[in-house]
Amino acid sequence: MNHIVCVKWGNKYISQYANILYNMVKRHTTVPFEFHCITDDIKGLDPHIKTIKLPNDPWIKTWWSKLWMFGGHFPLQGNILYFDLDVIVFKNIDELFNYNPDKFMIIRDFNRCRIKDWKLCNSSVMRWKAGTVNYLWDDFVSKPNVVMGENHGDQDWITKRAIKDTNHWPDDWIRSYKWEMIGFKDTKARRGAKLIFDRPPKIIEANKVAVFHGEPKPFNCGDEWVEANWK
Repeated sequence: MNHIVCVKWGNKYISQYANILYNMVKRHTTVPFEFHCITDDIKGLDPHIKTIKLPNDPWIKTWWSKLWMFGGHFPLQGNILYFDLDVIVFKNIDELFNYNPDKFMIIRDFNRCRIKDWKLCNSSVMRWKAGTVNYLWDDFVSKPNVVMGENHGDQDWITKRAIKDTNHWPDDWIRSYKWEMIGFKDTKARRGAKLIFDRPPKIIEANKVAVFHGEPKPFNCGDEWVEANWK
């Protein structure tokens, strides 16, 4: 079974983000899948989205809550494809399900565009076979204060702990919206309540997913391409 999952914890993202992600992947895959939102609040979610309740756990917070997906308690089996909520899926993603089958796949972090041979992982898009990287949660929860004290976030921990299992997606498939598709040196300006750039994004043929790290997010970006795809 193929599963697409997202995590919505706290009040940073409203249910609309999960609903739009569901709509985007429906438009851009022919692979049968089930869509799940892992969350502490199910209000407002599309009724076609299956929900998985986050536990009331002191380590379920901010980006660290994503690690909960890797534990042996996680109820899904099979192929798991994860997306952050601040992405735009705009081309067919069938290859994300079957590229390097059964391997742990993750993005090479976007500092790659300015630092040669950059190795840090970015956890905005990941895929793994359930049960193969349980240690990412198990080792974290055995010493959470140590892990959080030594790592800025979940992707720093994943980079260090999963180094032997890590495989990177092709860089051209999943790109930074503001650094790679717009241009690292371009600056943003306001158009009313929304942010825009001086130029439209550059879409290369292989690019399937845009990641919105930092600002703007899809909801407050006024570029026509964003508004046409984030829905």
